[in-house]
Amino acid sequence: MIRIFTTGGTIDKVYFDANSEFEIGESLVPELLAESNIHKGYSLQGLLRKDSLEMTDADRDKVFAAVNACDNSRILITHGTDTMAETAQVLSSLKDKTIVLTGAMQPARMRRSDAVFNIGFAWAAVQLLPPGVYIAMNGEVFEAGAVRKNLKAQRFERT
Repeated sequence: MIRIFTTGGTIDKVYFDANSEFEIGESLVPELLAESNIHKGYSLQGLLRKDSLEMTDADRDKVFAAVNACDNSRILITHGTDTMAETAQVLSSLKDKTIVLTGAMQPARMRRSDAVFNIGFAWAAVQLLPPGVYIAMNGEVFEAGAVRKNLKAQRFERT
């Protein structure tokens, strides 16, 4: 059984025409998994509904506490991409679990989003990787502490 924690981020953003802004909405993770024909083998828990730029140390502590207390050894976390590497670093002291963070550069509700691919890729990664903390984005896996987001190129890269 894989535990999935959602924290918000671009993957769950909704565009509201009335105020011309994106806001974090209900998680689309169950829908994204169903679209990939994944209907069982996981439990879902929402932790936060925040843009990762608004995440605080207290929020990261909340994510750490939830993951640490979780009985599952395989954990997938959806997270905003801007501070995903920082949260991965906070989780890196957890040694007996396989923890994979993923997200999207475009909201899942948008037609050309990378969300479905990233969720499917992370789903496979969390099942195949050994214990550790990883970021799985756009077809690549990075270890916590050795990755950063390149804002200009809109991709993750090794440090």
